[in-house]
Amino acid sequence: MAKAMAAPVPAGAASDPRELRRIFGRFATGITVVTAGGDEPRGMTANSFTSVSLDPPMILVCVLRDASMHETIKEREGFAVSVLSNRQERIARYFASRDRPRGPEEFDAVEHIRGPHTGAPVLPDALAWFECSLAAVYEGGDHSIFLGEIVTVGRGPDEDALLFYAGSYRRLEAPTDWRDHIP
Repeated sequence: MAKAMAAPVPAGAASDPRELRRIFGRFATGITVVTAGGDEPRGMTANSFTSVSLDPPMILVCVLRDASMHETIKEREGFAVSVLSNRQERIARYFASRDRPRGPEEFDAVEHIRGPHTGAPVLPDALAWFECSLAAVYEGGDHSIFLGEIVTVGRGPDEDALLFYAGSYRRLEAPTDWRDHIP
């Protein structure tokens, strides 16, 4: 038996940023910290991240064009992405805060190492991290899509994942046999 379709959202909702954000929030995403290196490393919390290709290995992140991280990634021609575990919600909130310190002090409160190729900070206790050289930049409305070719990867402890869904952080329990599910 077919289910009744949910009522459509009113016609103007696609142009209402607040309503559109609520609708986007119906898609659960992982949480990452995107970083760029240099004398004044930068970081930001992001959930617009995805794998792109295995050959060559590539990922992408989307960054608001008005964000300070936007120009930093372009200038430094590389970035890193750390995928956060459930116990790293504090780190997600820290890099999402506009009140955190900027410049070299930005990473004083966070355990990190510098990526060997780009110098971008990576979080060794993250579920996984990727260090990338910048392969391309594409315009996407008020964001830019940064395509990165992966040059180094790392994996942290096997823990539950941190998600963002419906405006809140959530936990996704890791299966004990997760490695058996990967082809």
